[in-house]
Amino acid sequence: MRIASLNMQNLRLLPDEAGGHLHGARDRDEPPAPQHDDADRRLTAELLAATQADVVALQEVFDAESLDFFHDRYLAPRAGPYRHRLCLPGNDGRGLDVALMARRRWDVARSHAALTATDLGLSAPGGMPPDQPVFRRDCLEAQFGALTLFVVHFKAPAPDPARAWALRRLEAEAVLRLLPKGRDALWLVIGDLNEPREGGARAIAPLEAAGVDLGLRLPEHARWTYYEPHIGAHHRPDALIASPALAARCPDAVPRVLHRGLGHEAGPGQGARLEGVGHHRPHASDHAALVVDLPGL
Repeated sequence: MRIASLNMQNLRLLPDEAGGHLHGARDRDEPPAPQHDDADRRLTAELLAATQADVVALQEVFDAESLDFFHDRYLAPRAGPYRHRLCLPGNDGRGLDVALMARRRWDVARSHAALTATDLGLSAPGGMPPDQPVFRRDCLEAQFGALTLFVVHFKAPAPDPARAWALRRLEAEAVLRLLPKGRDALWLVIGDLNEPREGGARAIAPLEAAGVDLGLRLPEHARWTYYEPHIGAHHRPDALIASPALAARCPDAVPRVLHRGLGHEAGPGQGARLEGVGHHRPHASDHAALVVDLPGL
């Protein structure tokens, strides 16, 4: 099985007289530059097509309608159909949910967006109501045979880094409660964990301790998945954390980081840029795509 992950950077279907168009791959505080929107989403589709993945974990998808529009209009003509798609409502007030696309049907899929700290036997950070959902967006669980995927998008460090750290730590501990138990369990936590590059205690440390960060199998210079143009820095918010049993079963599962959809401002990465990528925009996303092969699954 080949699995890919990508933060789609605000994939949202916007209404118009022609039946709708997609929000470009830009943050909402950026100038709109609508002339790049269609090119962005063409590049997003080309990047995902290049992964040739069987299963794709996505972050920052507004809703199922947006995902279906992107799939039908942009992706399927380039990559063939992903007949099984899922995007369930999460907890982000802006509608930036996690999603899943697959060539083959999952056995079971479920959202964990409604879970609270009380449900999981966890202590909520100070000031957080006990009935508030734990996950900032969701933790989307899907089983494919013996393998269980957990698609996540944890709390970003801004605007209050200390508060965000506490919420991200809670999310990491919540995922731990959901993981299949047993030394032979095969699971993979995949997505944007939003852990900043700065040193110090890591909010996601409990999750990292429970599994194997497959990205560490790459040379250090090749691990980065995100570029911050306003400070000129690279870091690695996107991750693949495998259960010890899965990592042992797939000792040669070394992720590939596809930088080819990023703007040229990010500097050289693995693989040439896609045709049409600009200095900042057009681009496929502000995140690179991750791809990993898990033989025999």
